[in-house]
Amino acid sequence: MDDYIFTLELGVRDYELDSEGIVNNARYLNYLEHTRHAFCRHAGYTFAQMQADGFVPVVHRVEVDYKTPLRSGDVMLSRLWVESQGVRFVFHQDIFNRDTGRQAVHAVVSIVCLRDGKLTRGDELRQAFAQYLAKP
Repeated sequence: MDDYIFTLELGVRDYELDSEGIVNNARYLNYLEHTRHAFCRHAGYTFAQMQADGFVPVVHRVEVDYKTPLRSGDVMLSRLWVESQGVRFVFHQDIFNRDTGRQAVHAVVSIVCLRDGKLTRGDELRQAFAQYLAKP
């Protein structure tokens, strides 16, 4: 698939490994989140700006398929594309081992936006991400 709109290169740090010498499964959630935040900066709308505008995007659902483990010294390419589905923004994210090309993780992360604790349509994100949203 070549529909990715953003790629972030990250290195595995030794403290992210579990007792088996592979990246702990929970760490991938951090990688995915870090990539979404970097994408927001790239798109020109940081989380600080979102909060200043009075709304907060929050994770609604995460689905993760673990494919091939990453190990100490590996460099990953964390890639994503995003689509709007009603009030949700759905991030399709994949992490690959940069050197082998093997897929480590496939994830689908749904985000919703809150204003004053109430669900919104997320028009601010829809506008900020307009050029990046997948077309139906």
